[in-house]
Amino acid sequence: MEVMVGLALGYLGIFLAVMAAVGSAIGTGIAGEAASGVVTEEPTRFVPALVLQALPGTQGIYGFVVGFLLLGKLSVITTPAQGWMFVVTALPVFIGGLLSAIYQGRVAAAAINMVAKRPEELAKGIIFAVVVEFYAILSFLGSFLMYQQI
Repeated sequence: MEVMVGLALGYLGIFLAVMAAVGSAIGTGIAGEAASGVVTEEPTRFVPALVLQALPGTQGIYGFVVGFLLLGKLSVITTPAQGWMFVVTALPVFIGGLLSAIYQGRVAAAAINMVAKRPEELAKGIIFAVVVEFYAILSFLGSFLMYQQI
């Protein structure tokens, strides 16, 4: 019975890690709305808008990587405590990825609007969005370092 509880918790951890993709979906959606409005008025801004829209999608990738790594370690679970280790390991990439993707989407949307008026400012818009990405990377690293201790 303990093994079953531990495995259920392990799967919960994998689920949480992969759910960072929810933030990516929201963030890319926010940026996509801005991009659609800009491209409607100025079709030549499609590529810069697409680049900025894609940036919040990386958090989903980070979560998937952590989930995949945890999936490969399920065989070590024999107790609920070990299952809880999976849950706790997934929390940084889940929470950090979810929140940073949403806020990065908002920053990317603002940058898309900036590029609509001043296309030469694309690099600045990317930099603004990458600043938020840094915290997603820290969240990923937190989960990855915890994963290495399992």
